[in-house]
Amino acid sequence: MLDKMTQQQRMLLAIVLSFLFFVIYDFMLPKPKTLPVDANATAVTQPAAQNSAATNAAPAAAASTAAPQAAAGNAPAQTTPPADANVAQSKNIAEVHTKAYHMYIDELGRVSKFEVLIEKFKTAEGKLPNMVSPDAPVKPLEIRFSDPALNAEAFKTPYSADLDSVTVEKGSKTVTLTQKLSALTVTKKIIVKDDGTYDVEVKLSKPADYYISPGFRPDEKADMYTFKGVLIRKADGTIETIADGKAEGNEVFMKANIAAASDRYFTNAFFDFQNGFDVYVTKDAKNDPLIFVKGKPDMQLHVYSGAKEYDKLASIDPRMTDIIEYGFFTFIAKPMFLLLKSIYNFVGNWGWAIVITTILLRLILFPLTYKGMVSMNRLKELSPKVKEIQKKYKGDPAKMNAKMMELYKKHNANPMGGCLPMLLQIPVFFAIYRVLLNAVELKHAPWIGWIHDLSAMDPYFILPVLMAATMFWQQHITPNNITDPMQAKIMKFLPLIFMFFFVTFPAGLTLYWFVNNLFGVAQQYYVNSLFAKEKAAKAA
Repeated sequence: MLDKMTQQQRMLLAIVLSFLFFVIYDFMLPKPKTLPVDANATAVTQPAAQNSAATNAAPAAAASTAAPQAAAGNAPAQTTPPADANVAQSKNIAEVHTKAYHMYIDELGRVSKFEVLIEKFKTAEGKLPNMVSPDAPVKPLEIRFSDPALNAEAFKTPYSADLDSVTVEKGSKTVTLTQKLSALTVTKKIIVKDDGTYDVEVKLSKPADYYISPGFRPDEKADMYTFKGVLIRKADGTIETIADGKAEGNEVFMKANIAAASDRYFTNAFFDFQNGFDVYVTKDAKNDPLIFVKGKPDMQLHVYSGAKEYDKLASIDPRMTDIIEYGFFTFIAKPMFLLLKSIYNFVGNWGWAIVITTILLRLILFPLTYKGMVSMNRLKELSPKVKEIQKKYKGDPAKMNAKMMELYKKHNANPMGGCLPMLLQIPVFFAIYRVLLNAVELKHAPWIGWIHDLSAMDPYFILPVLMAATMFWQQHITPNNITDPMQAKIMKFLPLIFMFFFVTFPAGLTLYWFVNNLFGVAQQYYVNSLFAKEKAAKAA
C-alpha cells in the first residue's frame, strides 16, 4: 500500500500517525480517581477518620474468598486478604516526629496520618502533604487475618503503645505496639530512623495467617497525565504496574522486593532486597488496586513513605529509584533524567537544564535530522519530474511507481527520508514527556519571569503560543511538494492543534517543545543554505 502512495501522502500519514499516537498514548494513561467516601461503596470497609471518637461501628464489607493465582503456579493457594470487618472509629495512641516526617499511629496499630516535611509542597495555609487519606480503603501497617473471626476481633481490639510520643533527631528509636487477642498476642515494633525511613517488626505469639499493607496510594491532588496505582518490583528485577481502575484483584507476586502504592509525586512502599516478600493484590469497588504482603510469625519490613525524589530514593538503595515510573519508554527516560539532573547540578536551574538538554538532544540526533532535511530538499527539486511521470503513466500504476523509484535512485533521494527521522524521534519525545511529568524535582521549580512552577501549565499561555509560532516558522522554511489543497490546510492547522493541546501541559514540557522547534528552525536554515550552495555549484 505504501508503495502506491505519493510522497505528500506518506508525509501526511506520518504526521497524522504521530499526532494520533500522542493523543491515544495520553488518553490511555490512568485518569484521576475520586476516592470513595461512603463506607459501603468499596469492597473493603473504609477506615474512619482519625482522632474522632464514636461508639457505632461501620457496616461490614464483603470479603472475597477467591484464592489468588500466581504466575507459573509457584504460589500456594491462599485466602485473599479479608475485609476489615467492623471497624470502629479509632483515636491516635502514639506520634513520631523526625526531621523528614510526622507520623501518627491509631489504636488499631495503623498509620493514620503521615506528614512529609518538604517545604515546597506546603500549601499557602501551611498544610503539609499527607501520605494517608482519612478515607483510604486500607492504611499503612494495617494487619488483616485470614480467619474471619480473628480478623473481626482484631478490628475491635485496641493496641497499647509503650511510648505515646517519640522524637528522632539522630540514630533510631522504637515504639512497641501490643494487641492482646483471645487466641494470640500481636507485637508490632516500629523502628524509626533518621534517614526518612522506618522498619516494622511483627511477631505473633503463635502462628496465624495474616497480611500487612503499606497502605493505599497517597491522596494528593490528582491529574490526568500520570500513573496512579501500585508498582511491584519482582524477584527478577522487572517492574509490574497496576493502575487505578485496572486491578483484577487476584494478582500475586512471589519474592518481590518492592511493593509501592504511588501517585504522581509520592509513594507508600515496603521494600526488602535481601529476603523479599510475597505480594497479593486485591481491589476495591472501583477496581483500584490494594496491596498486601503475606505475613510470617516473625517478620521485618522496611518502609518508605514520601516524595519520589531520585536522590532520596537512591540514598536508601539505588534499586529504590525504580519506584519512579516512566512507562514503556523507561529505558530511554531514565538516562535522560540523569542527563537532565547532571546539567541541573551544573547550572542550578531546572528550566535552563531543560533548554540545554533539548539542544544536546538535537545535536545528537542531527545526523538523522540532516538526512531527512536533505531528502526533503531533493524531493522538492524532483517534484516537476515526479509530476511528469505521474501524468505520463497515469493509467499504469505499477510502471509509474517503477519509474519514480528509478528517478529517486538516480538522484539519491529517499521518498521516506523526511518521514523516518521524525518517526524515530517519537520515542525520545515520549521519554522526555514522561520525565518532565514525573520529576518531583520540577515541582515549584522556577525558570524565568512568569514561569514559577515548571510542573504546572503556563499561566499566561506564552510558551504554547511561542511553540505554535515556531512550528509555523519551521513549516514555512521546510521544503515540501504538497499540492493537494486539503493536505496543505491540515499541515497549516497542525501548529494550532498542538498549541491547544499543550495549553494544559506542564510548562517544562512546553518549554522543551518550544526550544526543540527553535533549534529545528536553525538547523533547517543551515541545511537549506548548504543545499542552495550545492545547487549553485552544480549550475556553475
